[in-house]
Amino acid sequence: MQKLFFLTLLFAVNTLLFSQNDISGTVINSETGEPVFSASVYFPELEKGTMTNDDGEFSIKNLPNGNYKLVVSVIGFSSFTREVSLPSEAIQIEITPSAIEMEEVIVSTPFHQLQSENVMKVERESLEELNRKGAVTLSDGIAQIAGVENLTTGLGIGKPVIRGLSSNRVLVYTQGVRLENQQYGDEHGLGINSKGIGSVEVIKGPASLLYGSDAIGGVMYLNPESYAAPNTTNLALEGDVYSNTNGYQGSLMAKTSGDRFKFLARGSYAAHSDYETGDGERVTNTRFNEEDLKAGIGFQQSKYKGDLRYNFNRSEIGIPEEIGVQSLVKEPLEPYQKIDNHVLSLDNRIYLNNSSFDLKLGYQFNNRQEYEEHHEDEHEGEEHEEEHEEELDEHEEGEEASLEMHLETFNYNLKYNLPKIGNFETIAGVQGMYQTNENFGEEILIPDARTVDYGIFATTHYHLEKWDFQGGLRFDNRSLDTKAYLTEDGDEVSEIDRNFNSFNGAFGAKFQVDQKFIARLNLATGFRAPNLSELTSNGTHHGTNRYEIGNPNLDNEQNFQVDVAVEWRNRHIEAFVNVFNNAVNDYIFLNPTGESIENNPVFNYVQEDANLYGGEIGFHLHPHPLDWLHLESSFETVTGKLDNGNYLPLIPANSLTNTFRVEFEEGSILTNKYAFIRLQNVFDQDNPGQFETATPGYALLGAGIGTQIALNGSTLNLRVNGNNLLDKSYIAHLSRLKPDGIQNIGRNFIFSVSWNL
Repeated sequence: MQKLFFLTLLFAVNTLLFSQNDISGTVINSETGEPVFSASVYFPELEKGTMTNDDGEFSIKNLPNGNYKLVVSVIGFSSFTREVSLPSEAIQIEITPSAIEMEEVIVSTPFHQLQSENVMKVERESLEELNRKGAVTLSDGIAQIAGVENLTTGLGIGKPVIRGLSSNRVLVYTQGVRLENQQYGDEHGLGINSKGIGSVEVIKGPASLLYGSDAIGGVMYLNPESYAAPNTTNLALEGDVYSNTNGYQGSLMAKTSGDRFKFLARGSYAAHSDYETGDGERVTNTRFNEEDLKAGIGFQQSKYKGDLRYNFNRSEIGIPEEIGVQSLVKEPLEPYQKIDNHVLSLDNRIYLNNSSFDLKLGYQFNNRQEYEEHHEDEHEGEEHEEEHEEELDEHEEGEEASLEMHLETFNYNLKYNLPKIGNFETIAGVQGMYQTNENFGEEILIPDARTVDYGIFATTHYHLEKWDFQGGLRFDNRSLDTKAYLTEDGDEVSEIDRNFNSFNGAFGAKFQVDQKFIARLNLATGFRAPNLSELTSNGTHHGTNRYEIGNPNLDNEQNFQVDVAVEWRNRHIEAFVNVFNNAVNDYIFLNPTGESIENNPVFNYVQEDANLYGGEIGFHLHPHPLDWLHLESSFETVTGKLDNGNYLPLIPANSLTNTFRVEFEEGSILTNKYAFIRLQNVFDQDNPGQFETATPGYALLGAGIGTQIALNGSTLNLRVNGNNLLDKSYIAHLSRLKPDGIQNIGRNFIFSVSWNL
């Protein structure tokens, strides 16, 4: 009987895996009836698509049975969606000309819809677009998105700040798995190179329903670059030169795809010297260099899709302390960080009739080393250049790191996309993580520890002609246990064995009329379990010159956010208003005790309720028929306060950004031409946190120009960007060098070229 059962099961699975469908059709202009060339025809749920040929024809093979949403998009036309039942006869799709920007499918939300169809507002930008705006690093680029800022230590270290929340309150996803790289500290960067990232999506507000702990401020979701189209091979060589840092970056990519198998590989290297301020001084030890390798293997047939991705990143980043030696050397001085980050992920999708399973597995290994500055008597009185040379010699000879931590993380995320019932789409799943931290250096910032968590959730979407509703519930459990350790003074920090639980939910509604007016209301709760630093710290934090003492009795942070978003658009203008209120219970922060240890003030971790509120407002003018002309303006504001009336730290200042750009797609030799000029006005930050000072406002002028040249089957892209063109001397409120009076980067030109074969 058992043999018969297994034979029957094997036959059923075999039938599922090898049954397949093809679909073909034509995309035409609804006004003229002419075929539309180079339109993207894509099934988001199947992650499979193609482009139309010169006659507007398309064909997609190896598709499973079932009902799936088809998305058609191309520049100059409104994005089109349609439910298709497979198998299907040839279809004809009519799309309408429009000056509205082409929409993309949102990946970070559960139902993979266009932005206009999404109940939750998600900001999306391609990395190409962020680079056009003059981004130096990935963290620098995301600050171009409304409501997102960058917490920096020089240029080499940056972290996303979403509506005033950062560090462990913002979750970063890469290759479909949550990024774990000791992100609790302000001086810890992302450890991801922008080369090989296709786009970034930002959820502003609590997303614990989808992602669990640490997403109370939002999520930054990094989508890797896509594989080549079926039966094609692509090569790309990219290079960037930076005037201010005397820096450079190079990247080489190769990818090829057959009908089922896909391969991709990319290697990148970047190096920067100390940046120069508007006053002409170089900020000593803001130099950094980075090596990055990305690779992928994909396989897809009608019923199964697999995507194996690997990313290795090695960064050597100087930790600046003062303005000293003036040098263009790119090797970091002490103190500096050396960080190796490995991310391995496997995305499995099994398609059944009208339903599917999605299993993502991830493994990460983060090796974080820090090398301290040596202070020896014989160095006193020597010239800066001699001191600089000796430190470089020590660096080249090699020495043991004073701090070394190995963080290993296993992630899993299993989701079941249930069959549609009427207008209901439902997803249920379980997520989890197993993580260990081990110390190997003389110093211990956080103890050896083990973290295990899991979450169970379900979410559903209900669609009507003008209304969409979405909601869900989730339960999470996180267990954390640590080993006892001795501080620098010989005091023992006891072991911890804690469990944290939380129930969370979300509800959203969207009302839409003729794709012109969209209103969204989203209510969501989120939570964050306290991190190891907050629970167990007991020592001097050298980056901030204070002695921090953790609190092993801290509770979860729990928040509730109300978010309202309104959009209106026609052929000439798009406008939006987003407002939010985010109430955080048991907000964790540092509080001074009034005591000192070794001349460093002592701070304890404590909790109190807090509230953040604000929003973003903007418009985009593209007057028809002058569709090549664009005027964009956006204003963003956030205020954060504790219940005791004190303002929260690291809250970005209000800012207004105006951009004027022109774009010309056609040309006999030069195509995709563009130029822009941008003025960013950052206002005074007169509401500093308890340990901050007010920050005066400033204005930064930027501009850029670029084009594409066709060369015998290949394309050459040229781009020049200029930031802070007036060489303004300023200090950003979110710069960790602000307490030392160190200014941000001055004028910087970026010259970029990419050759695509």
